[in-house]
Amino acid sequence: MMPRRLAASLPLVAFPAFAQAAEKGMPQLDFANKLLISQVVWLAIIFLALYVLLAQWGLPRVASVLAERARRIKDDLDAAHAAKKTADDAIAELNAAARHAHAEAGAAIAGATERAKREALAHASALEARLKADLDAAEARIVAAEQAAKGALREAACETAAILVTRLAGFAPDAGAVAIAVDRALASRVAG
Repeated sequence: MMPRRLAASLPLVAFPAFAQAAEKGMPQLDFANKLLISQVVWLAIIFLALYVLLAQWGLPRVASVLAERARRIKDDLDAAHAAKKTADDAIAELNAAARHAHAEAGAAIAGATERAKREALAHASALEARLKADLDAAEARIVAAEQAAKGALREAACETAAILVTRLAGFAPDAGAVAIAVDRALASRVAG
């Protein structure tokens, strides 16, 4: 094989076969050549055979694969849409259940609060009634003690007055007169 630089520097005249071919043109396009006609015929036969083979066997298989693929994609999309609808329905149901539970919890809290208020009020009322009864009983005891003390004071005052009058005057005073004088003195002290 000759290097390119060397082949480019040699004129075509140095190779007479190449020079003749250059004058005739390309042998593939020489229609006078009988070999070209057979090549064109075989090209047509092979093209027709490939066309028939592809049209009858290859393309229908490709079309069926594409149709199957389109059917699978459509089925997958339908399944995805159905799953999305199911998920949306589940989310809506969950939200409704949450709202319902929230409302029930609010009602339960309000009911418990109201019951607690009523119980506290009842307890406070019972405690107030008990305290009032205790206070009334204590006041009654105080009044009774005060009456008892006043009675004891009156008796002590009457006895003391009678003893003083007896010692000072030398005679025993009338018990009724001493009682009246002590009552007047006690009444003036209480009013004053």
